[in-house]
Amino acid sequence: MIGHETRDAHDGPTALAIAQEFREFRPDVVLLDIGLPEMSGYEVAQRLRAQPGGKELMIVALIGWGQQADLARTSESGFDHHLVKPAGLEALRELIGDVRGRRESPDRN
Repeated sequence: MIGHETRDAHDGPTALAIAQEFREFRPDVVLLDIGLPEMSGYEVAQRLRAQPGGKELMIVALIGWGQQADLARTSESGFDHHLVKPAGLEALRELIGDVRGRRESPDRN
């Protein structure tokens, strides 16, 4: 967790239920596996984007595939980034730092 507050879900419906708590818990980054039970990560990402505040989320796909078609599909589904498993800790730190920097920037409108 490297010092961050987190929530976790092991399936799509639970992830969406946790998203309903976003008013109290405002995540910087949503790490979303594609191969979830009951509902794919693609569908979860699309539903997250449709919720209030969903457009501001940084959603990162964690996926076992990295071909061009895979990158295109995650992008079309609303993901901001695509990390191939296993994602390195440094890549995760960089993404979290990038989104925090944008949120804390005095120039942010």
